Amino acid sequence: MRSYGKEKKLRPPYVFMACCFFFVITGVSFFNLFSQGIFSEIPIRRTVNKKTESLDHEETGDSSDSNIPFQVLSWQPRTFYFPNFATKQQCEAIINMAKHNLKPSQLAARIGETAETIQNHRTSTGVYIRADDDKSGILAAIEEKIAIATRVPRDYYEPFNILRYRLGQKYDPHHDAFNPADYGPLRSQRLASFLLYLSTVEEGGETMFPFESWRNMEGNYDYKKCVGLTIKPRQGDAIFFYNLLPNGTIDPISLHGSCPVIKGEKWVATKWIRDQSFEDYEDKIVKLQSHLLVKQ
Repeated sequence: MRSYGKEKKLRPPYVFMACCFFFVITGVSFFNLFSQGIFSEIPIRRTVNKKTESLDHEETGDSSDSNIPFQVLSWQPRTFYFPNFATKQQCEAIINMAKHNLKPSQLAARIGETAETIQNHRTSTGVYIRADDDKSGILAAIEEKIAIATRVPRDYYEPFNILRYRLGQKYDPHHDAFNPADYGPLRSQRLASFLLYLSTVEEGGETMFPFESWRNMEGNYDYKKCVGLTIKPRQGDAIFFYNLLPNGTIDPISLHGSCPVIKGEKWVATKWIRDQSFEDYEDKIVKLQSHLLVKQ
């Protein structure tokens, strides 16, 4: 007959075995968390407007693109930084294939806007290039790596928009997503944006998020100022951010812009990512936007 009223002392061997069992279980639990990347999702805050240390391609710990190093810059908006995403040779090749076909950048005009009302909001030059039109395969390789990094398939992508910003050129803060109330109904929306920096800018040219963490939203923000979270362009690095919230609405703090170039020249390859396949109705979207685009 068992006695439940009396306490028995554990002998030393049992205590030792119990401790060993506890440490084994704890170690296995932490190993599972690390292997699932739980701790890699802890946000690391920094302002990327100074020279920062980054991983060399040989030091990533994985020779394939399946393990792409990144850093969380902000959760508001959801913004991620990819050091050494492209090689110097890839960046220079993209610049060479674009530089002879540059035209003044365009803007999608809101309902009622004209060229005069949005003049000088965007002063860069650029060109659209599809990955399939690049015979060297460089753009296709970059696009495939973007798909691995973002977990969004390539058929959701718009063509690359290769942009050049010379001295003093900039892009005032804006949203990449289109508000139906301002632009009319569209079949799809720009879910996210991926920016690959093709050149290192000596001074200025930062990508800025003035409303990061809900700052500067008191109503007196000067849209000409470069404030908030700023990322200095460095050749080969990239950033990725979401334009939409998980519920599909536009994230108001995804507002961003390109600060004026003070010294040097800025080249960037922009990849807009839709919330559904873009290939099925790309021609219709292009025709619709051609009526909205206004040359600067």
